[in-house]
Amino acid sequence: MAVETHMSVLFFYGEHVLKVRRPLAYGFADFSDPARRRADCDREVELNRRLSPDVYLGTATLSLGDEVVEHGVLMRRLPAERNLERLVRRRAPVETELVEVARALAGLHEHAARSATIDASATAEALWQRWQATEENLSRFVGSFFDGSAYRELTASARRYLEGRRELFEERIRRGAVCDGHGDLLASDIFCLADGPRILDCLEFDDELRYGDVLADAAFLAFDLERLGAPELASAFFEEYRRQSGMEQPGSLVHFYVATRAHVRLLVACLRLELGLDEDRSEPGRLLGNATAHLEKAVPRMVLVGGPPGSGKTALAEWLGPHLAAEVLSTDHLRVEGEKETLGRPGDRYSEVARVAVYDSMLEHARAQLRRGRSVVLDATWQTATLRRMAAAVAKETAAEQVELRCDAPRAARRARVVERLARGGSESEATAEVAETLAAEEEPWPTATLIDTSGTVEEARRAAARALGLTRAA
Repeated sequence: MAVETHMSVLFFYGEHVLKVRRPLAYGFADFSDPARRRADCDREVELNRRLSPDVYLGTATLSLGDEVVEHGVLMRRLPAERNLERLVRRRAPVETELVEVARALAGLHEHAARSATIDASATAEALWQRWQATEENLSRFVGSFFDGSAYRELTASARRYLEGRRELFEERIRRGAVCDGHGDLLASDIFCLADGPRILDCLEFDDELRYGDVLADAAFLAFDLERLGAPELASAFFEEYRRQSGMEQPGSLVHFYVATRAHVRLLVACLRLELGLDEDRSEPGRLLGNATAHLEKAVPRMVLVGGPPGSGKTALAEWLGPHLAAEVLSTDHLRVEGEKETLGRPGDRYSEVARVAVYDSMLEHARAQLRRGRSVVLDATWQTATLRRMAAAVAKETAAEQVELRCDAPRAARRARVVERLARGGSESEATAEVAETLAAEEEPWPTATLIDTSGTVEEARRAAARALGLTRAA
């Protein structure tokens, strides 16, 4: 029996498998020369023995008499019924097996090589170059296998994300999250055996494509599980990998790396169609959609929650924070905790100078968080167009999505809330009823914000905000 991929042909006989390279040259790999094929076989055996030493038996030489015909990788044949992709497709329980896979991957990463050269592969600049290399290989398929305009928008979004997140990638390098990993972790290359998983077929033909953030490795399998119709298993695998590795997993970065893996799979799908190995011409479009959806989720949000004092904005902002996995920043908190020489004396905290200073401080903190891929909720009155333009500039600079919510309630209700809050104590807001009236009177029109009516129940206001933000859970 023989199985063909876009790069190799696998011959199954008895208890063994022989894997032979196609004598082809791609933009990312060159197997056109016999010596290159032999060297690649040796490299595949060496690298894959890190995870499956009892499977990779060595490089085989095929001869006719004294003439060497070809070289291939000789492997132990594994039971097809224990292949992870087959198990997932037939909806067999694989949670325990994924725990073992996560443990094996975390172990590989813990002991993998690290160096300045490997670190350089995970900068924003290097990741953009890698994206462009895949884009170049995809160029001949644009318009025939997938929509060109949708793909151009995807690439533009990837570039914006990388340009706005340089500090996030630098931070990951400083934390030791970049190593010589697997590079091509697919469910079809994992076999779940009684004595533990066998993980096969790491990327061997280009070392730099194997170098990267540990999350990039985990993202490849997570995306594959999602592609197989099991997104819940993808989430469970990521969580188990986090537990096994102890490595922080910023949600923004998880989605970005899943999107990049979908991008790579898009190229593979096109190559298979070109070679006649697949007939489903809708697969590239699905993969493009997957990449787009995850890249959209990767973009951090800056949510402005504004409105006059007593409008319920602080309560809504504090509820939104955990629902968006975002840090909540409040001008009231900064007024109380900020340096007096910067923010003004207590009696002047609501002056124009103090107001601009506290917004500057809040936006500077927001800028740092957004550059690291972390969403923020900014709780402030946002009563002037100038202050909102300051926020918009930060969102543009960090390639973040800005969402604007304006809370409001009838004047009498707002005043009653302010009076009650002052009487109760314990709030960081020091606005009196008179200050609240002044701020409300100074509010300039805010046509770009979604109005959140807080005069009803708390649940109603939360549901309105959730709809504006596309959250699935509203209360």
